[in-house]
Amino acid sequence: MDSEVYDYPLKIREGHLDTFGHMNNAVYLQILEEARWDVLNKNGYGLDYIRKTGLGPTIVEVNLKFRREIKVLQNVTIRSQLKSYEGKIAIFEQLILNEAGDVCCEAIFKFGLFDTNSRRLVEPTPEWARAIGRRT
Repeated sequence: MDSEVYDYPLKIREGHLDTFGHMNNAVYLQILEEARWDVLNKNGYGLDYIRKTGLGPTIVEVNLKFRREIKVLQNVTIRSQLKSYEGKIAIFEQLILNEAGDVCCEAIFKFGLFDTNSRRLVEPTPEWARAIGRRT
């Protein structure tokens, strides 16, 4: 699939840490979501648009692989890319890279476009496909 790649730079702060001095596992999900919202907002599909249309993202599955430790004040980049979209389900990959370009975390999200009125997943609209980086 031909899709855009989005980079989201982030500096790890003290509030991201656990008692071991590295990033807390729950924080990974928080910062990955922050990067996904950045993609949507950059592509005109922010919260206002979602409220107006009643159509927005819903995650149905997450797989995280922790590869390298992330510590305080480390600069990382979250690289996000749509990998596939079949039927109502998209597969979206996010990598957290350290300054050397090493993968610290690999995340695979399965999600779809959720209709808040019918309370179910729906086929992707052209606006939604563009918002998540689908080129074709």
